[in-house]
Amino acid sequence: MPVNDPEQFDGMLLAMAQQHEGGVQELLDTIFSFLARKTDFYTGGGEGAGEKLVMAKFKKYQKQALDLHAKKKEEREEIEKKRKDRLVQKKKEEEVLVSKEEATITELTDDEALQLQNEIEKDKAESSDDTPSVVPSEKTEGEAKVDSDEEEDPKEKGKLKPNSGNGCDLPNYRWTQTLSEIELRVPIKVSFTIRPRDLIVDFHKKHLTCRVKGQPPIIDGELHSEIKLEETTWVLEDGKTVFITLEKVNKMEWWSRLVQTDPEISTRKINPEPSKLSDLDGETRGLVEKMMYDQRQRELGLPTSDEQKKQDIIKK
Repeated sequence: MPVNDPEQFDGMLLAMAQQHEGGVQELLDTIFSFLARKTDFYTGGGEGAGEKLVMAKFKKYQKQALDLHAKKKEEREEIEKKRKDRLVQKKKEEEVLVSKEEATITELTDDEALQLQNEIEKDKAESSDDTPSVVPSEKTEGEAKVDSDEEEDPKEKGKLKPNSGNGCDLPNYRWTQTLSEIELRVPIKVSFTIRPRDLIVDFHKKHLTCRVKGQPPIIDGELHSEIKLEETTWVLEDGKTVFITLEKVNKMEWWSRLVQTDPEISTRKINPEPSKLSDLDGETRGLVEKMMYDQRQRELGLPTSDEQKKQDIIKK
């Protein structure tokens, strides 16, 4: 009977994989050992039939895996490109604004300057207030930014700014996120060549461990929120980096940290990609668009949609 759902045995296979500390190599040993001991896989189809079957299946799913990896890489590069384009556009707009402001400034003639000075002296003489007036100086961009930061919600104080992937760059690893998943890269800093069987990557619904055998864990803590075990995978890239994909259970939540011991990022400063909204259903898309609108309003110091509704009710 053909298998209609390729994911129906993922939970069983994942449980098997987690019990093989040697990684994929040890898991394959178990599978082929079973075929040799309990089936006629090596002898039933004639000489070389088993090997041909294995290679055919290997190449089929190798193509799928490479295509998926290439697609995710392309999406990450596109996100980074859009981010850089936005920065360039913003810089251009600021330069245009500055040039317009400079164009409105005209130099006074000597006569005009003298007349203006006389008017100022006259105003001072007529004023009954002996206290000298203080003209506030214009704030530099840096000072304005400091003031803005100081006026932020106290709850946001001390939180880190998200990286370009809406996650965080930490000393021992880097993680990025979308509303649906977390991508985690853990560089393995050892002097010898690492193989999958040298690693222990263990995940539960709300706990993640990643370490090299015989060494202290690089990650060992409670996750921010629950993950789907059957959709969570890991692979060793180039013998140097562990790449882990975690599927979120709650797909309407931005994580402020990977594990509870990490420093928090400000989820208010996360920049979701509008291009991904078309992939969502109507209700979810509406919620995401509301989140994005409220985020922009906060950045501009304007009321969110909920706050605006409250103000409208009060006015009525």
